[in-house]
Amino acid sequence: MELNVLMGHAPARVDDKGRLKVPADFRKLIEEKYGSDCFITSTDGERAMVYPMPVWYDFQARLSKVPSTSIPKAKLQERVNYYGQATTIDQQGRVLIPSILREVAGIVNDVVVLGNTDHLIVWNEERIQKRLSKNPLTPEDMKELELHGV
Repeated sequence: MELNVLMGHAPARVDDKGRLKVPADFRKLIEEKYGSDCFITSTDGERAMVYPMPVWYDFQARLSKVPSTSIPKAKLQERVNYYGQATTIDQQGRVLIPSILREVAGIVNDVVVLGNTDHLIVWNEERIQKRLSKNPLTPEDMKELELHGV
């Protein structure tokens, strides 16, 4: 089965220079569908999000429709720009994770890469395990999702 969206997870590694080796299946889909240019950022400093550049531009276009006086817009822009960096998937399938994200999110050595439809989320393995334990998917969550047809 060939994937059209980024989904599932894969273990990965960040080398000593801060480069993430993008898992092969994710890399193939990103490069075929979007190209090699990416924007890596975070909204919370807990994880890194790897957006193919066309997906990031689409997000920026939607964000540009929010009034410039919007405080939430300003907060979001501060965070994504503080943590963010444009990069390219190199010939070996690696992307450079911004040093600030490596530090605050603990994205070093062994990590977990999650597919999230049109972008990737990179977690420190210990942090994602704690998050999943502390924030279980509840029956109430499922009821809300059912209201949306999920």
